[in-house]
Amino acid sequence: MSERIPKGALVLLAALLLCAPPFYLDAFWLRIGLFSMAAAIGAVGLGLLTGTAGQLSLGHAFFLAVGAYGYTWLAGEPGPGLPTGLAALLAVLLAGAAGGLFSPVAGRVRGIYLGVATLALVFLGHHVLLTADSVTGGFNGRSVPPLSLGGFSFGDDGGGLVVLGVPFGAEERLWFLGLALLAGTWWTARGLLRGRPGRALAALRDSETAAAVMGVDVARHRASAFVVSSMYAGLAGVLLALAFRRVVPDYFGLALSVDYLAMIVIGGLGSVAGAAAGAVFVTALPLLMTRYADQLPLVTAPGTTEGGVGPTEAARYLYGAAIVLVLLYAPDGLTGITRRVRTRLRPAAPAPAPATRPSASAVRTKEPTP
Repeated sequence: MSERIPKGALVLLAALLLCAPPFYLDAFWLRIGLFSMAAAIGAVGLGLLTGTAGQLSLGHAFFLAVGAYGYTWLAGEPGPGLPTGLAALLAVLLAGAAGGLFSPVAGRVRGIYLGVATLALVFLGHHVLLTADSVTGGFNGRSVPPLSLGGFSFGDDGGGLVVLGVPFGAEERLWFLGLALLAGTWWTARGLLRGRPGRALAALRDSETAAAVMGVDVARHRASAFVVSSMYAGLAGVLLALAFRRVVPDYFGLALSVDYLAMIVIGGLGSVAGAAAGAVFVTALPLLMTRYADQLPLVTAPGTTEGGVGPTEAARYLYGAAIVLVLLYAPDGLTGITRRVRTRLRPAAPAPAPATRPSASAVRTKEPTP
């Protein structure tokens, strides 16, 4: 009889494997990992809002922009020039405050109406990013100050940090920062889902009337879900800004909000692991297709005038088709597919031996009493 590997050992093994890439992979693959980790943090927040609380949001890109530009302005010049660690924390709180200002709308509007209302945030935010030149840098954006915590810089400071014979530049250092932030996001989100707030949000998603009858404050919980989701998005925006090293307004548009919806649908609504898996798929696919465009059929390299489809457009077609397939054949996304495969591969428990009945000859008949 096979023994199952303890869960703690699996977590430790996964942590060791995730810490290994900076020692073996080049900067391109590390950037893909960084962008995927930042997207996973934001997707977890949107999964809590849309998948668990049942609130449609098309404005996730706005809150990522608040986090990214908030950190850049608070830590940079022109700006207050605050310590970068404090600036990152304040940027996350600023994104949460922006979600709090919008929460009265989120507490009273639902469905497609909430989606349209959040869509307005994207266009409003994009207009502000283009026009507030003194804060955002306008169309050209701004350079992002590298993060420094306790005297340790997460940028290319020229210090020549070498670990186990491997030079650690900005990507290698940010990799471990991203892992720490993703682990904290994962832990807090799972704790939230398994606690009373998660059960209340799930009740709201299923039936607001039934949830209100059970004593759930509908408006307060819906508004709280929006604030928490906005703070996750702000944290993702800070990590994205550090990874890109420059923020520009055109990145935080409607297409980014649609990408985040694709992440949680493909990964599986209401699942932390599914949101992270969908984020890796949607983020890494266009980057990989851009690198290998010359080796893929019907895909042209960026900047060429030949007939064909660009790698970004081709990636959108592919994960658009993935969304259709998921909705048709696997509504619970990659999480549900993984769960079913794991159930099929799990060895079946041995059937209990059938109870044997004694033979007729072994049954002793009672003699009649004289």
